[in-house]
Amino acid sequence: MKSIFLGLSLLLSTAYNAQSLDSIHGLPVGTKAPLYTLQNLSGDKLDLKELNAQGPLLLVFYRGHWCPYCNRHLSELQEIADSLNELGVSLVAIAPEKPEYLAEMKNETGASFTFLYDESYRMIKAYDLAFLPSEATRLKYKTLLGADLSELSGDSREWLPVPATFLIDSEGIIRWRHFNPDYKERSELAEILEALAKLNLN
Repeated sequence: MKSIFLGLSLLLSTAYNAQSLDSIHGLPVGTKAPLYTLQNLSGDKLDLKELNAQGPLLLVFYRGHWCPYCNRHLSELQEIADSLNELGVSLVAIAPEKPEYLAEMKNETGASFTFLYDESYRMIKAYDLAFLPSEATRLKYKTLLGADLSELSGDSREWLPVPATFLIDSEGIIRWRHFNPDYKERSELAEILEALAKLNLN
């Protein structure tokens, strides 16, 4: 029985590993948000369920500190970080990068919000964001951007998330999202603030 279970687990893991970019759709609005305990840039644990009990969450999944589009997006988000904090909304940036690389991104962007390491792609998988870039794409990232995905993530699978933003209310329900397989397209500050206004947090 144990061997059957292990075989099934391997089969499911392999099936997920075969996910292509066009088969990724992201969790839809109205879904109960999966919230886990992840490491911050200091290596300490942060329970997102406990954080959500204190108020809404704005979760931003990004590819890595090596990605110029991610860098620009997080720098832009810093412009509304204080406003979100005043509304009781916790802004959390999540990437499949070890804590030392989270710290690099925080320093590069000057961000004051929370950064978390999604080890083994747990949340990235749960939000239906994980895909395997082509071998040619991974080689390009490594040679041109210095992004060795295995080293950065501590995981040899070399998956990446589709960059996405999820607004989760205090009940743990996804109320708004931005999802686009084109990594150059990111959530805009205006649309985030518009979505927040609909939560009536004032």
